[in-house]
Amino acid sequence: MRVEVTISKLTQLPPGAADALACELTRRIDQHYPDLSNQVTVRYASANNLSVFGGAKEDKERVSEILQETWESADDWFNAS
Repeated sequence: MRVEVTISKLTQLPPGAADALACELTRRIDQHYPDLSNQVTVRYASANNLSVFGGAKEDKERVSEILQETWESADDWFNAS
């Protein structure tokens, strides 16, 4: 399954945040879909968006929930130093 998260260029994130988000999101998705070869990309674009390729509609909904949980818990896993 391929997951692409785009973050609006207008969103101010600390340096390294996009890469850290990609790593943490990959780790969490792999826990739920261990039998799949999961690829997660996080990049800046004109708008926020989530795309899930190679999964069912239910998979996109679950990945969306995982993304939300990951984003909300950034204080626990992101270290900007």
